[in-house]
Amino acid sequence: MKIGIFFGGPSREREISFAGGRTVYDNLDKALFQAVPIFVDSRGNFILLDWHYIYKGTIRDFYPPVSALPDSRHKLQVYLESLGELSSDEQDKIISEVGRRVQPAELRELMDFAFLALHGPGGEDGAIQGLLEWYGIPYSGSGVLPSAFGIDKIAQKKLLKALNRPTPDYRVLTAEEWDSAASQPAILDYLVRELGLPLVFKAPRQGSSIGISILREANAAAFARAVERSLFRKTVTREEWARLGEQDKIAWVQHLTDIRDGIGLPVVVVSSQLSVVSEGVNQNDLTTDNQQLTTIYHPEALLNTLTERLQTADSVLLTNVDGEAQVLVESFVAGREFSCIVVEDPSGNPLALPPTEIVKGEEMFDYRSKYLPGLSRKITPIDLPEAEIQRIREACEEMFRTFGFQVYARIDGFITGTNQHDLTTNNQQPTTNIFLNDPNTTSGMLPASFFFHQAAEIGLNPSQFLTYLIRTSLAARRRAGMKPVHLGGLLRQLDEAVASRQHEEKQRTKVAVIMGGYSSERHISVESGRNIYEKLSSSVKYEPVPVFLTGNSQEFRLYVLPINVMLKDNADDIREKIEYAEAGHALHPVLERIRQEAGAITSTYAGQATAQPRRLSFEELAHEVDEVFIALHGRPGEDGALQKQLEQYGLPYNGSGVESSSITINKFETNRRLREAGLRVAEHRMAARLEWEADAESFYRSLETQFAYPFIAKPADDGCSSAVKKIKNRAELEAFCQLIFRDQEDLMPEPATVLNLGFKEEFPQKDAFLVETLISRDGAKHFLEVTGGLLTHWKENGQLEIEVFEASEALAGGEVLSLEEKFLAGEGQNITPARYAPEAQERQRISDEVKAELKRVAEVLNIQGYARIDAFVRVRETGAVEVIIIEVNSLPGMTPATCIFHQTALNGYTPYDFIDRILEFGKKRAENLELRA
Repeated sequence: MKIGIFFGGPSREREISFAGGRTVYDNLDKALFQAVPIFVDSRGNFILLDWHYIYKGTIRDFYPPVSALPDSRHKLQVYLESLGELSSDEQDKIISEVGRRVQPAELRELMDFAFLALHGPGGEDGAIQGLLEWYGIPYSGSGVLPSAFGIDKIAQKKLLKALNRPTPDYRVLTAEEWDSAASQPAILDYLVRELGLPLVFKAPRQGSSIGISILREANAAAFARAVERSLFRKTVTREEWARLGEQDKIAWVQHLTDIRDGIGLPVVVVSSQLSVVSEGVNQNDLTTDNQQLTTIYHPEALLNTLTERLQTADSVLLTNVDGEAQVLVESFVAGREFSCIVVEDPSGNPLALPPTEIVKGEEMFDYRSKYLPGLSRKITPIDLPEAEIQRIREACEEMFRTFGFQVYARIDGFITGTNQHDLTTNNQQPTTNIFLNDPNTTSGMLPASFFFHQAAEIGLNPSQFLTYLIRTSLAARRRAGMKPVHLGGLLRQLDEAVASRQHEEKQRTKVAVIMGGYSSERHISVESGRNIYEKLSSSVKYEPVPVFLTGNSQEFRLYVLPINVMLKDNADDIREKIEYAEAGHALHPVLERIRQEAGAITSTYAGQATAQPRRLSFEELAHEVDEVFIALHGRPGEDGALQKQLEQYGLPYNGSGVESSSITINKFETNRRLREAGLRVAEHRMAARLEWEADAESFYRSLETQFAYPFIAKPADDGCSSAVKKIKNRAELEAFCQLIFRDQEDLMPEPATVLNLGFKEEFPQKDAFLVETLISRDGAKHFLEVTGGLLTHWKENGQLEIEVFEASEALAGGEVLSLEEKFLAGEGQNITPARYAPEAQERQRISDEVKAELKRVAEVLNIQGYARIDAFVRVRETGAVEVIIIEVNSLPGMTPATCIFHQTALNGYTPYDFIDRILEFGKKRAENLELRA
């Protein structure tokens, strides 16, 4: 069956849709389905996407293509809408570089079924559903009416009030009321009087983490900012703009034009000179005949316009052309937040999966918390008495029925009054209140999202759950009257294929995917491991076995994970579940109950119930699997210690050998060896805790004498983004030392504030750290940071061959590349191949020189299997190329968003092909070692 996957789209959540579509593409059961990727651009064009673009980190990495981009002095990445008004021919030319445009009437020739991974307006509002209905194409999820209702938060509130269902009290503020108000503070007084404080402001037709603010105090300025955020507007004053430096202005514009946290583009610009504005003229009314009203499409144009306008105007109002017309203002609910996936069972009745509690350090479950592992915790089921959890499930099932949802929905809410002394026994009236406030007819589909996280609790892996949803969607469309005979035939075919798949027996190579660990990048390791698991599990060649590593440098502990534990939110949650099982705790009664209710689904699609984590020794591992894929980052994994253990038991593994790994984990030793070989590296030295403790002042002066501010400080043996800081002054140096040399596990607040550490940012404890000069342009014509991957092969004569890929140009949003930019879907900005020069021939010449240098690095360090090398590149006026090596990653991140997959695609490798080559290399190496022995 051909499955058209619709992803991307025009909404502000297009990047998560793009990443979710990729997850669906990778996880569809290849024995049952053929995936057809239909990328929807921000103008609503349908594009049959060339496969290698699916693995780009963000949409802007490939679309619009580089050839279509206008000049940008500050190299700002943009979406298609920033190209301004485009003719149909101009759009066709752009589309042809990434795939081909598909007209709606063609869709039924390309697919038997449409899987919708689109979010927000254009995806969850009934529009695409109506189009597919018109062409008779069955699709996933809810139909036209429930989708249109499900995206409208205000309509939902009205219905809940009419039905006397619990919902936070609310008011609606229209843009017209806001613009024409004689006194905006008077509106605030009214809202506080009616709803109390805090107040929650929401954009009523956007995703659950877009355009949201919480107002805790009756502050008029903060109130205005909250309203503007939900309307996707921004007022900039002359004073604010004048306070910003040149780089700060660029960063401000980048943040403002971000489609998730800012207001996006295009924007309408209205200038206001308060001293000369006539009475009765509404400067915010975009329909007035205001000669100063301008539409801006590109961030460079916005930067220039603000600089120009704010020389004379007192303020400028920016309004997104697709902003909201209303703001939903709610009273704040001080309760525990949860999210619950509800699916239709085989009989068409709603079945609530175990609700997940969201535990976070911020009041709002924002985009970053929702999608970056380790920033929030998901506890499944929510930690409440069984009766309370059952009440949540029943409330979610009732909302599913009331709103007419179909197939599945994600329903968010709060439960209040759950303090331990408030909880009642089962014989008393409950004192808790359940508020359901945000249903989503399309859930996020990243590997560890609620969507797959809760399905795993009934024993379904992502591939099996997607199969079930396709089957349920076909049944829902048939019940609604769409082509009953044709869809009845499709259902029979699918049921037969699923039954056949369950009973087939194939000999597949068993691969232990080892993930987790105890480094500061353990959460990213889990993301990498899950991605490897997914790629292998949908293949016909491999059978992956998820293995979690924990313990310490003295003792590694290995555990085989059931699917529900592997899909827990992060490494710490997985370790906690392992400890819980080892302590002999029984399965949570709610999980037991739900698994019984879902028994027919599990037995049909998974074949067996979910087990508990199981510890095993290296000897047992060698008996149970054929090969190992190490998905660890930092220590252990990249230091050779685990490799040594695997070699003792004859287990082939990925990546470099013991000796090479023990060198590349040590950044100081790596730099020393590369410099001795004549390769360029930064000036560097180690800074030891013993020196610091003996005489901190002398220690600081010694560093300041050798290195001018700013310089780079980072752990010498940790992950590539862990605690890497640009140190600009003595205060930051002191803070860095206090944190990295601390005795306690928790971070001290003061130095953490000095270094602007992000919420829950990891900062390891070390006895020494590496200091390096900050690599700068140094007068070069062109200067950029790149990261280049490589893959090694065995020649027939047994010699090693190194294949170096085209490097990616890394664009850091801050001072150094962050974890988010490297690994969070939609966050990092990578251009592949790197833009060394505008002319193709000159670009390739420089690229070949860079690749030659990266190959020399691999040869000097005896890198095997695969690796990623980070470097700076300077191109001089004379054309001379200088490559300064930053560091080597012997087990680079393999998350879905990592740029190494962009690079391998240019050489014709799909992610699965790349992983397969890595495993085959390791297997051949083990055979060679065995022969030599």
